[in-house]
Amino acid sequence: MITEQRNPNSTDIDLKSISEIVEIFHEEDRCVVEAVAEVSDAITQGIEIIVDAFCNGGRLFYIGAGTSGRLGVLDASECPPTFSTEPEMVQGIIAGGDIALRKSVEGEEDRPERGKQAIRDKQLTQNDVLVGIASSGRTPYVLGAMHEAHIIGAKVIFLSCVSPNEELKVYVDHFITPIVGPEIITGSTRLKAGTATKLVLNMLTTISMIKLGKVYNNLMVDVNASNSKLIDRSIRIIQTVTGVDKSTANEALNRSGGSAKIAIVMINKEINQSNAITLLEKHNGFLRPILSDETTR
Repeated sequence: MITEQRNPNSTDIDLKSISEIVEIFHEEDRCVVEAVAEVSDAITQGIEIIVDAFCNGGRLFYIGAGTSGRLGVLDASECPPTFSTEPEMVQGIIAGGDIALRKSVEGEEDRPERGKQAIRDKQLTQNDVLVGIASSGRTPYVLGAMHEAHIIGAKVIFLSCVSPNEELKVYVDHFITPIVGPEIITGSTRLKAGTATKLVLNMLTTISMIKLGKVYNNLMVDVNASNSKLIDRSIRIIQTVTGVDKSTANEALNRSGGSAKIAIVMINKEINQSNAITLLEKHNGFLRPILSDETTR
């Protein structure tokens, strides 16, 4: 497997200076960006599958072991504060459970039955999407989970850093495979493979949320204003979109129940919170058609 091969660019790395090693990392990381760019079409198709699932009431699940699992959990956990999604909408599953987020539980990844059970525990349905993450393309825990999801009828996407295995095509609907090449430290897939995984996951959720109307222009108008930093950000977003001063934006945010998007509609249309919510529901949560239609009330 390419993820286990030795990288000729890092031969004798232990004899090199720190600055030389830093440059090796830069060179290899540039290869990662190129590898992810080369699978743009596959990423696009994966996002289309996810958006379709969301529009039909489905959920997105990530599952992985070790670094792959941690990255999936990280990406999922960022969705509620960034886009005000319900925690159930995007979920991350890691072999060994939450304890594995901080402490390695390596043996769990060799047990496909554990992966299958995790899928059953989450009660996946045919409306859901499972993204299996395994840099090497062979993690038994992940393969077991994907097989179980396929039996249930959920859509299965496989994110790995090796070419698709023909045998997996029986129960995988779609492959995303950025080939990043051998790691700087042989077999340490938390490096280039981990970076590629993070880049892909960034796009899967963020672009899906954009297509659900949770971003206006390049502003996170659905941000969950749950702390002082995010409250300040919400106020700035309201000011940017509506042109009001800080005091007016803050007052509207309070009246909206802490929703920048609702506050923007309230200010723009000069309506109360209830009517703003109704108007947003009418447009499926998309802000742009409301702001562009001067006759909408």
